[in-house]
Amino acid sequence: MSEPEVEFVLPDEAGDAERERALRAGLAEYELEDDDLALLHAEGDDEDGAGAEAALPVLAIVGRPNVGKSTLVNRILGRREAVVEDKPGVTRDRVSYPAEWSGRRFTLVDTGGWEVDVAGIDKRVAEQAEVAIALADAVVFVVDATVGSTDTDEQVVRLLRRSGKPVVLCANKVDGPAAEADAAVLWSLGLGEPYPVSALHGRGTGDLLDAILDALPETSEHGVVRPTGPRRVALVGRPNVGKSSLLNKVAGAERVVVDDIAGTTRDPVDELIELKGVPWVFVDTAGIRRRVHQTSGADFYASLRTQAAIEKAEVAVVLLDASQPMTEQDTRVVQQVIDAGRALVIAYNKWDLMDADRRPYLEREIEKELVQVTWAPRVNISAKTGWHAERLVPALETALDSWDMRIPTGRLNAFLGELVAAHPHPLRGGKQPRILFATQASTRPPRFVIFTTGFLDPGYRRYIERRLRETFGFEGTPISISVRVREKRKR
Repeated sequence: MSEPEVEFVLPDEAGDAERERALRAGLAEYELEDDDLALLHAEGDDEDGAGAEAALPVLAIVGRPNVGKSTLVNRILGRREAVVEDKPGVTRDRVSYPAEWSGRRFTLVDTGGWEVDVAGIDKRVAEQAEVAIALADAVVFVVDATVGSTDTDEQVVRLLRRSGKPVVLCANKVDGPAAEADAAVLWSLGLGEPYPVSALHGRGTGDLLDAILDALPETSEHGVVRPTGPRRVALVGRPNVGKSSLLNKVAGAERVVVDDIAGTTRDPVDELIELKGVPWVFVDTAGIRRRVHQTSGADFYASLRTQAAIEKAEVAVVLLDASQPMTEQDTRVVQQVIDAGRALVIAYNKWDLMDADRRPYLEREIEKELVQVTWAPRVNISAKTGWHAERLVPALETALDSWDMRIPTGRLNAFLGELVAAHPHPLRGGKQPRILFATQASTRPPRFVIFTTGFLDPGYRRYIERRLRETFGFEGTPISISVRVREKRKR
């Protein structure tokens, strides 16, 4: 049976307010719980107020592979943030974290291992470490005290001397007093006192941090002033779909390591980027492979951090490969964003490689694949060349506007009154559930609560959601509709 087409006409505000008062008064006849009353009396002010941050001094952690740089980063932060595994080459990009010690705040930059005369991805990792040194106010040079200084360490020392930056020498893996003699040998590097530390166990890190604060300037030459509340955008998708290439293209610089090897990115990388005069924080994430419990090692921790990056973001751009059919993995990524309640934009990468005759057929295939998320704005782009990348910002703005949208309670109830009059809920067991009152409980994402006299069928809830989207927009945001069945008070 086809639904009658209804064009909802928004009534005037005075009529909305009058209807809301009448419906609220009618609720007094029903048994309401404490959280119902709290919801009905809430002001609905859930905006986030973020103040502007000052430019913080930048501290780079450098050294050759597998000396414990990321372990030291986690120790300084006091939490397991950077991906750590007992093998070289886990960290690849420059990854920034806000840190604090003795009341002083600074930006901590973890880097990949620096090596000499390397090629391929290792060369690009080393280049990112060199950029980190150039953009730091001070540097911590980490050396494995159990191995001593190597030829590579000597090369890093020459690089640090040329940079002219203050350097604090960290002799890592000194797990007890017996190993402190190994640390003393590192005076030979000519960088001053080596601080014996066990990043894994925390031994000696307090003295190291005190020395770091002495080396860091009060005012930063390289720190970035974070404007008030830039929106956070997570770039997500399966491995090798072009997330890092897209970040580099919108940033206008080789900000993250890009390679044909799937899974190049492991740590989420934040980058503050200004597009059309508006600041955004783009977060490049590790590709979501299989289910988290089926992964291990660095991939397992990378998957957890990708999930955390989605939850910290406000909007996620899910990148899909236009040259390949949509996979179960792609569907899972989209669902992960929806489950996290984040605004959603879908970007089809490598669209410029598609044959012009093939594109109309591909459009029809995509409509079938994305039938569950027809509400998400879609852009066709090329991350590699930047083709149509300028279409990304309008799609992000549309999705975020919908994510923040609030419908006045009177208008919402007037809308539902028109909707129910045109298309009543089917009878169930000789009874018809009645909608008593509705309110928008929150934004980010929009969540609606409907008080009824009986259970609403899932199909009717989907009908309400579809009509909400058609009437008010909500393009690019998931919507939550919950139903509270309430009975009349006993006389």
